[in-house]
Amino acid sequence: MSIIERGAPDIADVLPGFEHIGRAWNDEYACFASKILPGEYYVTQQNEVITTVLGSCISACIRDPDIGVGGMNHYMLPGDTTANLDRWGGVKGLATRYGSAAMEKLISDILAQGSRKKRLELKLFGGGKVLKMEISNVGERNIAFAQRFAQAQGLEVSAQDVGGPHPRKVIYFPKTGKVLIRRLRLLQSRSVADRERNDREALLSTAAPGHRG
Repeated sequence: MSIIERGAPDIADVLPGFEHIGRAWNDEYACFASKILPGEYYVTQQNEVITTVLGSCISACIRDPDIGVGGMNHYMLPGDTTANLDRWGGVKGLATRYGSAAMEKLISDILAQGSRKKRLELKLFGGGKVLKMEISNVGERNIAFAQRFAQAQGLEVSAQDVGGPHPRKVIYFPKTGKVLIRRLRLLQSRSVADRERNDREALLSTAAPGHRG
């Protein structure tokens, strides 16, 4: 879903499989911006920006600086669902709301554009504890999973901004690797936390057989 605003240049074609991602011209950055939601990920070869808002969720920003391809994901829980990807009934973004599927899919689609794993640059963001009454430590578990995954895959984390009490808006420029982080205020924290809690409850109620949280 793309929005073309008056005066903006023609929007470049997206890579196959990402036509559903919302894209719109952003005057502040003078490029198109693609916004991803929980369970979504996006890969691009274009000079554009990818954004998302995180509470306890994690986003990995990954790119190949040699060929200018990169992307970002947004996962909610650190579960391993890769063995169950065919059991989700075709619901887009359901499996990739879990860390293992989100990371595997993002890396796989970047490699499919001609990248090599040894060239990948990885940055991690999110995993906050945005409400004091949060007792499940979802953010900490998400951070731990992302770091274990990176180590297991032989990927160095070149930058990260994780943990803490604030939700974040992440603004990622895959062409350059630049990342802007905007920490959100208390009222926004409650809104983000409520949304993520509702999303987690809905996700767990439809979990695939064999899910391990």
